[in-house]
Amino acid sequence: MNPEELRTLKFLEELDKQQIQSQRELSQKLNLSLGLVNSFLKRLIQKGYFKAATIPKNRIKYILTPHGVAEKTRLTYEYVQFSLNYYRDTRYKFQLLFNDFVTRGSLKIVFFGLSELSEIAYLSLLDMPLKLVAIIDDNNVGQKFFKLEVKSSSELNSLFFHNILITSINNDPNISEILFKKGIPKEKVVKIS
Repeated sequence: MNPEELRTLKFLEELDKQQIQSQRELSQKLNLSLGLVNSFLKRLIQKGYFKAATIPKNRIKYILTPHGVAEKTRLTYEYVQFSLNYYRDTRYKFQLLFNDFVTRGSLKIVFFGLSELSEIAYLSLLDMPLKLVAIIDDNNVGQKFFKLEVKSSSELNSLFFHNILITSINNDPNISEILFKKGIPKEKVVKIS
């Protein structure tokens, strides 16, 4: 699923809810510029996914057409397929990585980043003789991750672990730098590709 199809699906879902009162509100909800929202809506109307009807107070109501319903259904199906494939591929990569950890005797692991990726990693970890020591995420300290409480990166030096697995979806290259500055050796920091 390409980014344009994903964006189209998000637009179709939001406008189908009929809770959006303005393009500005849609812009904020989808975290896109107002100009991009306006342009994209025009394209969706040209493709026949929506009809625009003027309602009182200079407002426009967007009505999903049967063609739009069919496109939303198709894109939803593709998104589910894409998500399942992503899950399977990612789970397989984690299993390979965790098998390597077990072979090397690196049985204690820390996740860095609370995300969907950390959830997939955790589910993969359950099949292995590995122990999740902690999950670190400075933006989510105190939240629960399964039975663990999310910790701050300032607590890293007080933990005993063999490897840190970067499970942040942002895959920010600064994460590795942050860890290195905290004294974590490069060979202990791991991410899947």
